[in-house]
Amino acid sequence: MRFETTVDINATPETVWKLLIDVERWPDMTASINRVELLDEPIALSARARVHQPKLPAAIWTVTAFEENKTFTWESRSPGVTTTAAHELVTTPNGTVTVHLTLDQKGPLAPLFALLTGRLTRRYVTMEAAGLKTKAETP
Repeated sequence: MRFETTVDINATPETVWKLLIDVERWPDMTASINRVELLDEPIALSARARVHQPKLPAAIWTVTAFEENKTFTWESRSPGVTTTAAHELVTTPNGTVTVHLTLDQKGPLAPLFALLTGRLTRRYVTMEAAGLKTKAETP
């Protein structure tokens, strides 16, 4: 399963990046996340976090790619499925930000996971993008 969403945010890239990498505060932005425990600080390459989401088991996510102020990707593994989530910021010519969120699930059980949780996963990613936009644009 692959899901992508894009949101334009009327805020500075610095504001959006600070919110994006402050993963422990994500529950303040979206109801799709109950709690995030940063296991390695700061969030950077190889850092890990335990993410608790409604209706899903807690998962350990490990940062696999990180470029300050631009992008971070993290990955979670469970038996038969590897889930990769990418967060990319693109600064527009007028100084605002377009955020691309991508979620990929691969592995022998990925089709089953997509069938069981695909709709919920898509809804959560969309909620996260909307919550980031609202938080970044609120003074």
